[in-house]
Amino acid sequence: MRSALPSAGMPTRHRGVTLLELMVVVSIMALATAGVSIALRDAPNAQLEREADRLAALLEAGRAASRASGVPVSWVVTPAGFRFDGLPPQALPENWLAAGIRVRSAQPILLGPEPIIGAQSVVLSISEAPQRTATVASDGVRAFAVRD
Repeated sequence: MRSALPSAGMPTRHRGVTLLELMVVVSIMALATAGVSIALRDAPNAQLEREADRLAALLEAGRAASRASGVPVSWVVTPAGFRFDGLPPQALPENWLAAGIRVRSAQPILLGPEPIIGAQSVVLSISEAPQRTATVASDGVRAFAVRD
């Protein structure tokens, strides 16, 4: 009859994973994850959509500031980005976050102080994908929003 316990001369055989093996697997997974996240950079379309959403929010903020103060405010394109005429300097951001954003319609946008303004729009593109555009528009009554 065999004993369930190993004899003194036989090495014991352990089953399972050692801590070292587990650490090696975790570090390999971490390196693979880091490599994938570096490889997945922002696509130009995503940058353009993000900038269009941001511009719509900024135009609405400028419109609200104009109505609150009673001072006419207009959004003007500059070589470095844009500015809000009628607001104090640095009241709102004046640059694009993504590189290569271009404004196809460079006419100033009047934001107020009247509650109803004329229908206005801004067409944006990005230099990395010039055929792709995003339009930020308002009919003069509703808020500025990204339109298809």
